[in-house]
Amino acid sequence: MIFDTHDYIKKLTTAGMPEAQAEVLASTQATLIEERLATKQDLLALEERLTYRLTLRLGSMLVAGITVVAALVTIL
Repeated sequence: MIFDTHDYIKKLTTAGMPEAQAEVLASTQATLIEERLATKQDLLALEERLTYRLTLRLGSMLVAGITVVAALVTIL
């Protein structure tokens, strides 16, 4: 996500805010956006990790189920 700090500062100063204060506010906003907002890439990476973990869990459950059934068939 691109945050145009120059444009933001211009809008704030046009509205009557002192330029120094507008610069501090724009810098703070840019930092918050960079650090706190998830990007599409962040969400895709999270989805990939969750899919991998889910696949491992389902595979483990399938193996455990087959093992239990095989043990029961052997006993009976």
